[in-house]
Amino acid sequence: MLSLVGVKCKCSRKGPKIRFSNVRKLEIKPRYPFCVEEMIIVTLWTRVRGEQQHCLNPKRQNTVRLLKWYRVWKEKGR
Repeated sequence: MLSLVGVKCKCSRKGPKIRFSNVRKLEIKPRYPFCVEEMIIVTLWTRVRGEQQHCLNPKRQNTVRLLKWYRVWKEKGR
């Protein structure tokens, strides 16, 4: 039997708008039984704050554009 005690969705809050140039890493996690939607986790780097992780709403147009841009960027080998 699967126990879900102490487990919660990592993306309970969605992050702010982001600049594509600050993206260091992008992770797409599948939808878990305890989450409503898939998790898109972005690691950003800024000079002032350093590295930060944010969750993005997969339904927002900005997130869809980011995913498309990131796939093209990765295919070019950067």
